Order: sequence, then C-alpha cells, then structure tokens
Amino acid sequence: MIKDNLPLQAYKTWFEPIVPVKLEQSVLTIQVPSHFFYEWLEEHYISLLRKVIKKELGTEGKLEYSIVMENNGSGKSNPYTVKLPATNKSSLKNKPVTMPIDVAEKQIRNPFIIPGLKKVNVDSNLNPAYSFENFIEGDCNRLARSAGYAVANKPGGTAFNPLLIYGGVGLGKTHLAHAIGIEIKNNNPNKTVLYVGSEKFAHQFIDALKNNTTNDFIHFYQMMDVLIIDDVQFFSGKERTQDVFFHIFNHLHQNGKQIILTSDKPPVEMQGMEQRLLSRFKWGLSADLQAPDLETRIAILEKKMYGNGIELPSEVVEYLAYSINTNIREMEGALTSLLAQASLNKKAITLDLAKSMIDKFVKNTAREVSIDYIQKVVCDYFDLPIELLKSKTRKREVVQARQIAMYFAKKMTKSSLANIGAHCGGKDHATVLHACRTVNNLSETDKQFKVYLEDLEKKLSIQ
Repeated sequence: MIKDNLPLQAYKTWFEPIVPVKLEQSVLTIQVPSHFFYEWLEEHYISLLRKVIKKELGTEGKLEYSIVMENNGSGKSNPYTVKLPATNKSSLKNKPVTMPIDVAEKQIRNPFIIPGLKKVNVDSNLNPAYSFENFIEGDCNRLARSAGYAVANKPGGTAFNPLLIYGGVGLGKTHLAHAIGIEIKNNNPNKTVLYVGSEKFAHQFIDALKNNTTNDFIHFYQMMDVLIIDDVQFFSGKERTQDVFFHIFNHLHQNGKQIILTSDKPPVEMQGMEQRLLSRFKWGLSADLQAPDLETRIAILEKKMYGNGIELPSEVVEYLAYSINTNIREMEGALTSLLAQASLNKKAITLDLAKSMIDKFVKNTAREVSIDYIQKVVCDYFDLPIELLKSKTRKREVVQARQIAMYFAKKMTKSSLANIGAHCGGKDHATVLHACRTVNNLSETDKQFKVYLEDLEKKLSIQ
C-alpha cells in the first residue's frame, strides 16, 4: 500500500531501509537508521503511516520506532525505542481564513504574516512536542489537566471559558496550553487555533497603532475559533492593550469561541489590570499548577529520557528529582546539561557526576536537601521500604530509622517541626523533638549508632 502511494525514489530512500522488529498487542516496532530518519518520516509520511497501521492492525494499532544510537561515547550501538508522537507539525496548520473587507475595500492586515491577502494563512504557533501525551499528570496538576482536556474535546462548549491556567515559573503552563490547542486541532482540523504570547500581542497592537490599522488588528483576532494567550499578566499597566483585548475577548466569548489564558498568578492577585477585564477572567475556571511531588518529578525525567532514547541509573534520576524540586524546566535543563557533559567528555553518567554537575548548575544558591531525600537515603541505608517509615508501625528498627530521618530533617532543612512530623507518618512536633533528643543521646552512648549517623551524614552531604 505504501509503495503504491509514493514515487519509487521516495519509497527506496525512506521505506526500503526500514526493518520490522516485532509485532506485539497491535504495536508494530520498526527499526530506522537514525533520529533524523525518524523525524523525516514523522514530518512527511505520518498520515500515510497511520492509514496503513489502521488498515492492517485496526483502530487500536500503534507504531513505535527503534533507533540505533551510540551509547555514552563507547562506540557501541544500542537501539532504543521512541514512541510515535500524538501529533505532527503538518496537522497543526490552520486552513486559510477569509477575512472581511472594510468600506474602503482595504484588506485586513494579518499581524503575523503579510497584509493585503484575501486568504490569510494563520500559523497556529503550536509546538507539537507539547502534547497531552508528553504532559505527566500528578496531584499537582490534575485539575488543570482535566479541565484542559475537557476544553480540548469541546472548545467553547463547556463552562470553562475562559480557562485560566496559573502557577509559578517552569511548572508547565505553556506546555498545557499548547497541549489543549494541539488536541483541538487533532479533533477539529477546520478550527482556527492561535497561540500567542502576551508580549507579542502587545507589540503587534503598538505596530497597529503606528500604522493606523487597529481595526484590522481587532478583526484578525476576532476571526479565531480558539485563542490562547500566554502570560497574560504582562498586560498589567498597559491600559490600551487591555482595552483592545477586552473587545476581542467579548466578541469571541459571545460567539462561543474558546479562550485559554495562562498567568503566573490568579486573577485576584493581578495588579495593574482593569476590573472589567479581571471580572471576565473569573467567568470560567481558574486552575492552578503546583510544584510536582517526587514521584511526578521522577516520571517527568523518565519520560524525557525515554523520548530521547537515553537510559540513566535510577539513583541519578532520583538525585536529580530530589535536588531540584520547584521548577520542572530547571530540572529538565539539569538533565540536558548532565547528558551533554557526559557525551562531550565521554564519561559514564554516575551519581558523582550528577552531584558535581548540579552543584555547578545551581551555583551560588544555598540549597538544602529535602525531607523526601533524607527519608529515601535513610530507608535505602537500613533496607526498609519508605512506606513503612511513614506508617504507624512501632517495630523497633522502623522507629529508629524514622527518628534518624526526623533528626536529619531538623538538622539539614528549614522545615518546621510540624511539617517534618507530617512527612513521617503524621507525627506531631513533640514527637519530632523527642526523636531528636533520642538520636543525640544514642550517638553519645552507642558506638554502632554513631557510625550509622556518620555514614548517613556523608551520604546526605551534597557538597
């Protein structure tokens, strides 16, 4: 079927080198010579591949690639598997939009591309890498992700309009906004979806004022089916930009079009914004993204590694996840830096390399180990499952490990006694104080116990 739908040369170049590897549970794995080869197939032949998979394997059929890559500069070739992305760049393109013509027969200007065209090509500006498939769900983002998915399946048809996603830096607001747009394009190819940063929007409006084309600017944005504005807090203090966005917002909302906004804070905390605009931000749903917990951070790192065909020792992944716990973007950047350093210097990726790299990556900042990290190190040292440490059990060895974890948490973190107790099975602050006194006393009277503490302190040291 593929050969019949392609020129002979294209088939020989891109399909003859493919080697089928295995077929398990409707998942076909094929081996391709390089990552570039994989990207070319995804970019140019994804629609054809999907048709063939659907015809041969049914609607449940899936495709995975096995790519041969050199591992850690050793020269040995180890194939790794990359999952078929949920989307591709060509499917995110909008169809040309017909713009109305004003009384003077002047064409509406597209602030993104070229003015004066009757049919205006509107680039969605969506990044195919930021799909729902690549967005790891956890307690920290479940509400926002669920609301985003509901909007993606029924844009303009839910109570979540506008959908405002807010949270701190590097927690996935932009990723989720793109994912919603991508899913809408997958489900509704004829809808015109536009993602634009608030700064870009403001600069385009300034250009429209200079060129006396404000009406064109407004009409352009009013033609969108789905409008995604990133970092809307940057409209703060820009009164005329807020005013023009207010009119665009009203038009889109009244016509059942979907509006998606992201911000670093909820509407009630936005300063320098007009009240009438803030009231409209509150019409739909404001969903927050919080810092991810340990399990979610590890899952994010593993997903990134899998997508890049990289395998790291679990202790390295855990150390990265423990050490950088408030910013996903920073954590992924640390992983990228670690991979680059290992590749360029032809070094094996070890825990020591990870520690030295993270010290440089987060340089000149007073870092502390987390309670989670302390518990993990203590449990590994005594060969106990971490769930047991957090349980109510009164077994002697578990109580001792729990007390040691409390002792180091008080010594090495800035957490309150109540917070330490909450992490250790819901204990109160008095229990934590008692644990610290017990550990101090034992360290002075029990030589073996003192050795335990010294060993653990070395392991917990991140210098």
